[in-house]
Amino acid sequence: MSVNVRFLGQSAFLLRSGDHALLLDPFIEGNPVCPVPLQEALGWKLDAVLVSHAHGDHWGNALDFGKAGVPIIATAEIGGYAQKHGAQGAVGMNIGGTYRAPWGSVTLTPAWHSSSFPDGTYGGMPTGLVIEFGGQRLYFAGDTCLFSDMALIGERGLDVAFLPVGDHFTMGPEEAARCLDLLKPRFAVPMHYGTFPVLTGDPEVFRAEAQKRGVEARILKPGEATDF
Repeated sequence: MSVNVRFLGQSAFLLRSGDHALLLDPFIEGNPVCPVPLQEALGWKLDAVLVSHAHGDHWGNALDFGKAGVPIIATAEIGGYAQKHGAQGAVGMNIGGTYRAPWGSVTLTPAWHSSSFPDGTYGGMPTGLVIEFGGQRLYFAGDTCLFSDMALIGERGLDVAFLPVGDHFTMGPEEAARCLDLLKPRFAVPMHYGTFPVLTGDPEVFRAEAQKRGVEARILKPGEATDF
C-alpha cells in the first residue's frame, strides 16, 4: 500500500490511501499560500481531521470540518473546545494514547512548544502524531524543537517524518536535520516555512543536511503531492 501526501502550505497536509483520507492541521482559510479554497476542501470526503495543537495556523478550519461531521482528533482540551463550539464526533485524547479506526491509527506524542486557541483558551499540551495509514508509519512533529525522546519515537520504525524548518516559532533547518539522527525515517518532508516573512528557514538547507544522513527529503510546493 502507499500514501499520497498533498501539501497545502504551512503544516497542512491531505493524506489519501485507497478510499480513505486524513487532513492534518487544516490551516486553509487565511493561509496565504494554500491553493485550495475552504469551500472546495469542505467537499472532500475525509475520515478525520488531526490537529497537533491549538494555534491558529494549525487549528485553522478544524471547526468547519467538525461542524460538517468530520471527526476531529486531538488533545482532550481541543476535543472539548471543538464539541463546545458545535463539532460533531470530536475525539479528545492525551499524550501516549492511541485512537484506532478502520483507516489506521494515531498516537499522540510529546512536542516542545505551546498551545492556545486564537481566542486565548488553553489548548492543552502541544503534540506530535504517529500515524499508521496506508501501510506506512508517519511521524508528524507539529511545532517542536529537537528533543532527545525523539529516539523513542524513531524506535517504532518510521517511513516518513514531517518536520518544521521555518525557525523563529519552531526549529530551523539545521536543528530539524539533527532530529533525523534520532528519528531515522526513510523519508522526510519539511513544513512550517515561507508562509509568513518571519519563517525564513530554508528547506533546501534541510534537504542537503538530510542527504548527508542518508535520508531523502522531499520538498513540496503548496498544492504539490508525492507518494510514499
